[in-house]
Amino acid sequence: MLRCSDLNRYLGQGEGRVHVLKGVSFEARRGQVYAIVGPSGCGKSTLLYLLGLLDQPDGGEIAINGQVMSNNDDAARTAARGAHIGFVFQFHFLMLEFSALENVMMPMRKLAKLTPAEMTARAHELLTSVGLGDKTHRLGTQLSGGEQQRVAVARALANEPSIILADEPTGNLDVKNSTMVFDLLTRLAKDHGQAVVLVTHNPEIANRCDSVRPMRDGLFV
Repeated sequence: MLRCSDLNRYLGQGEGRVHVLKGVSFEARRGQVYAIVGPSGCGKSTLLYLLGLLDQPDGGEIAINGQVMSNNDDAARTAARGAHIGFVFQFHFLMLEFSALENVMMPMRKLAKLTPAEMTARAHELLTSVGLGDKTHRLGTQLSGGEQQRVAVARALANEPSIILADEPTGNLDVKNSTMVFDLLTRLAKDHGQAVVLVTHNPEIANRCDSVRPMRDGLFV
């Protein structure tokens, strides 16, 4: 579903220019959960943002479902993200002045494939699946940190993406909620044939994935 080959990425300018990714290749198949692990600064998050078409590599290519996307223009990459990719970040990035339901509906509104009633029903279903069915109309400011992160997971799943990219998705959650979020992502991957790629520092989470890819100094090791 997702493949990259020989990815290179530099950050900074002049003498401060750093070679962050040094020819990384990786592929993710449907129904599988992958963990990318390694020390801070090794390139894990940079790789995730490239795979999610949020940034462009300085070399190499990225393909989604066989279609090369890495060098496409912004409009094409944005459309591909909306159709194929769901993101879960360590910090939830909710629109706090909107309700949980409205936050989950936002990606659906942008994709514009469902009717308003269908969007509402799907948002209710997703929030129920993460244990927030009774808090759909609460504003982001009325939810705890763990609840906000679970809303963010539901939002990432809104458009039924074939690829879920998660950057430390359980980093700010307690053990109970970490397990709930991971179990949800894993179950969805198996049930719906989604590829899940997560960056984590949590060895217990990593060891429950189908594949663990350690990184160091911009390379898989």
